[in-house]
Amino acid sequence: MSKDKDEIILRGLKENNLKNIDLTLPKRNITVFTGLSGSGKSSVAFDTLATESRRQMTMNYPLYVRNQMPRYERPHADLMHNLSPVVVVEQRAVSANSRSSVSTYMDIDPLIRLLFSRIGKPSIGSATDYTRQSAFGRCPKCDGFGEVVTADVDKLVDFDKSLREYAVQFKPLSPAGWQGNWMMTCGLFDPDKPIKDYTEETRELFLYGPPGGGTVYAPFHTKDGPHNAQWDGLLPRFTRLYINRDVSKLKQVSQDDVLNVSSHSTCPLCHGNGLNPKVLESKINGFNLLEYRDLELTDIASELDAIDDPLGESIAQQALPLVTQLIDMGLGYLSLSRTMKSLSGGESQRVKIARHLASSLNNMTYVFDEPSAGLHPEEVSLLIEMLNNIKTQHNTVIVIEHNLSIIKAADEIVEMGPGAGVHGGEVVYQGSPEGLNDAKEASTRLNHALAINENPRTASDYFIIKEAKTNNLKNVSVKIPQNQLTTIAGVSGSGKSSLMLEAFRERYPETITVSQRPLGLSSRSTLATYMGIMDDIRKTFAKETGQPAGLFSFNSLGACPVCKGKGVIQPDAAFADPITIRCETCGGTRYSEEARSYTYRGKNIVEMLDLTVNEALAYFEQDKIIKKVAALKDVGLGYLTLGQTTSSLSGGEVQRLKLASELKKEGQIYLLDEPSLGLHLKDNEKLLAVFDKLVERGNTVIVIEHNLEFIAASDWLIELGPEGGKRGGHIIFEGTPKEMLQSDTVTAKWLSRAVTNEI
Repeated sequence: MSKDKDEIILRGLKENNLKNIDLTLPKRNITVFTGLSGSGKSSVAFDTLATESRRQMTMNYPLYVRNQMPRYERPHADLMHNLSPVVVVEQRAVSANSRSSVSTYMDIDPLIRLLFSRIGKPSIGSATDYTRQSAFGRCPKCDGFGEVVTADVDKLVDFDKSLREYAVQFKPLSPAGWQGNWMMTCGLFDPDKPIKDYTEETRELFLYGPPGGGTVYAPFHTKDGPHNAQWDGLLPRFTRLYINRDVSKLKQVSQDDVLNVSSHSTCPLCHGNGLNPKVLESKINGFNLLEYRDLELTDIASELDAIDDPLGESIAQQALPLVTQLIDMGLGYLSLSRTMKSLSGGESQRVKIARHLASSLNNMTYVFDEPSAGLHPEEVSLLIEMLNNIKTQHNTVIVIEHNLSIIKAADEIVEMGPGAGVHGGEVVYQGSPEGLNDAKEASTRLNHALAINENPRTASDYFIIKEAKTNNLKNVSVKIPQNQLTTIAGVSGSGKSSLMLEAFRERYPETITVSQRPLGLSSRSTLATYMGIMDDIRKTFAKETGQPAGLFSFNSLGACPVCKGKGVIQPDAAFADPITIRCETCGGTRYSEEARSYTYRGKNIVEMLDLTVNEALAYFEQDKIIKKVAALKDVGLGYLTLGQTTSSLSGGEVQRLKLASELKKEGQIYLLDEPSLGLHLKDNEKLLAVFDKLVERGNTVIVIEHNLEFIAASDWLIELGPEGGKRGGHIIFEGTPKEMLQSDTVTAKWLSRAVTNEI
């Protein structure tokens, strides 16, 4: 194959903050993009390369098929050649409903059900009979929902009111609907008498129907005269019409409306699992279907490997590689029944990776967004091995990463920079890892050695958790120092989140938690609106100009009349690729000409929103605004503009923005879940400086972290383990970073290596 086909050629890249850059990326290599948070890494890998590959792939389908598929706009670039089909593995959380589990996400569940239908004893039927979606498999009492819903007469009826006064608290059965009107005119019930004043016989007829069940004649009156109708009782009618059917298909009634006048409890027959008890009589090697799914993956692998029945062996061998891939990713402590929404960011990331590894396709391009996120240093070696395996199968691997171990394992490094935001978007280094240390403008250094905190703060008081048993915690009792920086460490699944995000927050509900959850993706949300200063800015302009505050909002009176405040126009392109055009009327500013004609301190609303955080500190005079803008600078976001949309921020920028919005004065407890996510080494230094300031002001900062920089800089360390899942849940170390160097834990091993630069 000619050399030019073995390279991805990208020329004139201008997406987001990219400054018309050129790149040539070798195929069948591992290429790592690194650089400061917001320097342009994602703009190259995801917004340009991956987007264009997906766009070109959809062009191979007929128009009527393409119209049903996701549609991608061509990235801003002059030339993009020799792209391969792309597989994208982002940090974004898996989109999963409440019933989605590891088993269903990995497509293992159908194989397990098929296995039970073939060799389960006694056999109950086909594979579909082992689900709560089938007529046989679902619990006959709760219809597969796991809960029994019954009408609550005290919620449904206000006995102190009459029918005309809306005694029936459910709108479709009240006078507002035809059924309520029927109750008042059928002649059986006095519409103006409170229900409590009915005779016992009449009240029983109203609530439950005639004695012994059945119906009684109750004419329905219309303008054409009475029509034959039968009354069966309020509760039987409610149950029949609104409980024993799919409520979601009733146009004017939501499920919440029904539940508001009902009571629901765990089904006594299936105990909440939704399955017909007969399904669970079928077993393989002593395990029924639920017990099988609840086994840890390492145990399931052993069970599958031991199956030698000819009817089940081939099925087991199809499921085994999928289970093994999860184990190889360090997730052997999970079970197939574990819900996807309960996974940590790192666990979710690895499950997604394992799913893609099931493919036998090659000559693909895999794009990973910080795959080390959520991984303990002990687990990163598994990730590196996996990346090499993908490359060995004749694929191209492109990784956005800050982890030094992965950077060192790359064939090619591309560092973006030199700064972030408007100061980034350029290639400051491209070449082998070995040459990175000699690149003057590069901010990444592979010879970086950690500095241990030699003078940790002394604790005077503690937050105490006693005998925590949440999830896999083994009766854990621990003291967390107040007014210190404490890091909670340990391998994935060791119990860190169970201890801090559940047990600790339950004990100390006043805790300010900064989680990994992404911000909303609205293009109308900006830095200024998220920080809560936009209202004050609009009021300031209104006071200065005498105009209504709404004139200075692109969501209200000040919106450009053509683009409606979007700044861009997306004409209907029918079957063609979508295209976004900057609005010519407002020049992409979103504001009307009138809104742009008024100024405050020499700048109109558009020019003000174009100020960077650093510039805004010198521009504004109001203490309330300055205080919140200063918080953005404190977390290292001084280079962002006030009008930058939150949907355009990188993962590291989002984490710091959330922290900035929560900064208080003193006496607070800050709990952060992996704050290093998406951060470069220099960004880590800025964030640690913020934590130090918070502690100096009398706050307590607790971080759940794998990043050795944070561990080394802490005042106090708590490590859980020794492993994940049922082999975790113990406190295996408490002490200072210096004391950890003398201990024998898995985190101590990697901390020692980092101090001597042996990683």
